[in-house]
Amino acid sequence: MSVITLGVADVARSTAFYRSMGWHADVGIDDENDQITFFQAGGTIVSLWDRAKLAADGRVTDGGGWGGVTLGHNVNSPEEVDEILAAAKAAGATITRPGGTMFWGGYSGVFADLDGHPWEVAHNPAWTVREDGSVALS
Repeated sequence: MSVITLGVADVARSTAFYRSMGWHADVGIDDENDQITFFQAGGTIVSLWDRAKLAADGRVTDGGGWGGVTLGHNVNSPEEVDEILAAAKAAGATITRPGGTMFWGGYSGVFADLDGHPWEVAHNPAWTVREDGSVALS
């Protein structure tokens, strides 16, 4: 997987949210008809695009509800999980599950961004988080 595009209600507002979380936009397209923002996230690009335009582009019906997907962000420690959850809350996110010890031996919590996209922030002691943010299963 190389790109994840999140459909959002307001690209500028969501761009500001992710920037306030410490993300840096590498490329942005902005004209009178369209706006999209791209962020480098480890080995993946996360893009933000108008939700209605994204649905039309994929020729899918937008039911407006949760799409059955949670995004994951892995970090090096339980303390980092709590720091990121606090930063997300300060930026306007809703904490849907506070950080805590998990049955699988790690530590994680979940926030929903401004458009309701759920993000699990996790520390899995069995995985390796590389300096660039990419993750290896050992």
